[in-house]
Amino acid sequence: MPSPHSAQPLPWVPPQHAALDTDISVLPRIFEEQISIAIMQRALPADVAISANAQCQTSRDWHYAWLGSPTADLKDDLRRKLPERSAGDALVEDVSTIAEAIAFLFDTDTVGIRLRLLTAAMCPRFHCDNLPVRLVTTYVGPGSEWLPESAINRAGLGAPTPDRPEIINDPTAIQRMRAGDIALIKGSGWVGCEEHGLVHRSPSLHDGQKRLLLTIDPA
Repeated sequence: MPSPHSAQPLPWVPPQHAALDTDISVLPRIFEEQISIAIMQRALPADVAISANAQCQTSRDWHYAWLGSPTADLKDDLRRKLPERSAGDALVEDVSTIAEAIAFLFDTDTVGIRLRLLTAAMCPRFHCDNLPVRLVTTYVGPGSEWLPESAINRAGLGAPTPDRPEIINDPTAIQRMRAGDIALIKGSGWVGCEEHGLVHRSPSLHDGQKRLLLTIDPA
């Protein structure tokens, strides 16, 4: 399977802690002990891509948040609050479908949803989330970057200090998800993964570049 990072030579073999496939059945592999990232690789449907790009035609950053069940109320609320409501239907349906799938997968009635339009990197330093698990997908712009375990010096994680070592010991190993990819990533709050949560970061953005990012936390 080819690497999600275009600069990586082929053939590329995912590290043992990563599961990648084009089928949704890859996402439940996040429950496997050794897996810290499960990526469903997908190309955005054309109507979703058009709908997502329409939301990026505003000059300001934008943020939507929802905590509750992924019901029709979510669809109605998100549709009302999108920057470009007239072109929002396909994006709303996609967000809702993903949220319903995550609620089913983690057997919960409540999910925390954030949809953000960004003009700068949100978390530019490599880090590990202090939570059990999070879904991440990018609709527009570059996807999240992550590190194979072999490229990490975990002593470098945390707030930067003069005596803290570099986190990355192999910059060529950095992987990047593509727009459309859906990933589940474990954080240090996952029981048994306290020292092995996925190390990742937000991609840098060029001047004028925008990123539409969706995250979902099962609650």
